[in-house]
Amino acid sequence: MRDADDAPPILPYIPAMSAPHHERVLIVDFGSQVTQLIARRVRESGVYCEIHPYDGVDAMLDAFAPKAVILSGGPASVHEAESPAAPRRVFELGVPVLGVCYGEMTMCAQLGGAVEGGHAREFGRAEIRIERESPLLAGLGEIGHEEPVWMSHGDKITAIPLGFEVAATSAGSPFAVIADEGRRLYGVQFHPEVAHTPRGALILRNFTHEIAGLSGDWTMAAFRDEAVGRIRQQVGKGRVICGLSGGVDSSVAAVLIHEAIGDQLTCVFVDTGLMRLNEAEEVVSLFRDHYNIPLIHVDAAEQFLGALAGVSDPEEKRKAIGRTFIEVFDREAARIEGAAFLAQGTLYPDVIESVSARGGPSAVIKSHHNVGGLPERMKLRLVEPLRELFKDEVRALGVELGLPPAFVGRHPFPGPGLGIRIPGAVTPEKVSVLQKADAIWLDEIRKAGLYDSIWQAFAVLLPVRTVGVMGDARTYEEVLALRAVTSTDGMTADVFEFPWEILTRAATRIVNEVRGVNRVVYDVTSKPPGTIEWE
Repeated sequence: MRDADDAPPILPYIPAMSAPHHERVLIVDFGSQVTQLIARRVRESGVYCEIHPYDGVDAMLDAFAPKAVILSGGPASVHEAESPAAPRRVFELGVPVLGVCYGEMTMCAQLGGAVEGGHAREFGRAEIRIERESPLLAGLGEIGHEEPVWMSHGDKITAIPLGFEVAATSAGSPFAVIADEGRRLYGVQFHPEVAHTPRGALILRNFTHEIAGLSGDWTMAAFRDEAVGRIRQQVGKGRVICGLSGGVDSSVAAVLIHEAIGDQLTCVFVDTGLMRLNEAEEVVSLFRDHYNIPLIHVDAAEQFLGALAGVSDPEEKRKAIGRTFIEVFDREAARIEGAAFLAQGTLYPDVIESVSARGGPSAVIKSHHNVGGLPERMKLRLVEPLRELFKDEVRALGVELGLPPAFVGRHPFPGPGLGIRIPGAVTPEKVSVLQKADAIWLDEIRKAGLYDSIWQAFAVLLPVRTVGVMGDARTYEEVLALRAVTSTDGMTADVFEFPWEILTRAATRIVNEVRGVNRVVYDVTSKPPGTIEWE
């Protein structure tokens, strides 16, 4: 996490690739860890939107020209000095504005209401009671209906601005939903974007489609056509190198770019030797045989394992893998004559995190995505055709492009691969054991028909050995942990509750078929919000 003083500078607004062609909603980010969920819900209804930090909005507002604005939640308190605020112009655009949690509070404070601290906090499940009709709450129920929502605030609105009326209340908040129907300004004290507000998506859709009158014209088919045209315009007759990791993001980017410019694209697939069992062969087969995309396959397993020899610290392993990858990739890229562009599978969450609200939970930059530009020595320009998309949208685009569903739907795989799923020193023997065990685990999940119900499943070879008895002999071998988590948004996760017979079958197969493992455990922990590392 960066300190506020280390936050990236506010960059000039550059219209996104889809911006000229679609109705747009602006989401003003005050640092909530679930701001991205607002964007996901809005896009799920076919409306294009972008997230921008509150202190950079004023400079880009005219160029962006939003049809509606949503003010996100955040960790600050409105009554404190120098608390974040929306530019005053947001409320003077004449477009609908929806404040969510902190967004409602700053709206009230800026427009003449009052917010105080020191009151009883309201976190978790709550019920709002509809007090009057409002288009924002259409479809939820009649006056007097109670609706479950998810609250998360420690301050309290004590007075609402002139022109606002109360549309709903809760036990802890007399201003749970407020509305100035004339100016189309709305505020909700809860979080409609999270899964714990069951009909929150309907509230957001009411705002975008009914109140703002947006048609929902943003589809993957339209994105595909527009992206192909933009890639051709950007690249011209130049040659593009794509660093193909074998993951979904870089694969979809490669197929999209190949559709646009054909053999002007060359993919460089660096096989680290730390991939899942047979994954390298599958990637090469898909791109060479199925799509006929020019592909350089570099078997660098020996070099990567050499760089990891004797390295136990997790961060040092990541750095060693990253350095080695750049060395191998640079060497191969230098052999491609006339290369002028480098293609990356950068996604929208990576872009958000690179210029997000200062000091907020989303200010962490993923080290495996280069969203800040390329080293000057590379002399290449970036092509990032997916930088508007979330992970689920990338999968939808992959299906639109004709990638096999089994490939598009694969569980995320970390950039450092199995290197970080072997705590302690990494050796060729340990990699082989983990590959075989992981393959059995995924095979049993698929056979049970559960693969698509799980966000991510994998095995971890623990730095522990135990004494066991197998048959008539004692063994002293490795302990393997199995993990599987569910997630609806990729921001938080929970353990997947397996039937015991599946766990037993997988564990029995691993112990019998993988020499070197004599004990298997299932990890029932889950990680807290914002700490999950996906592909």
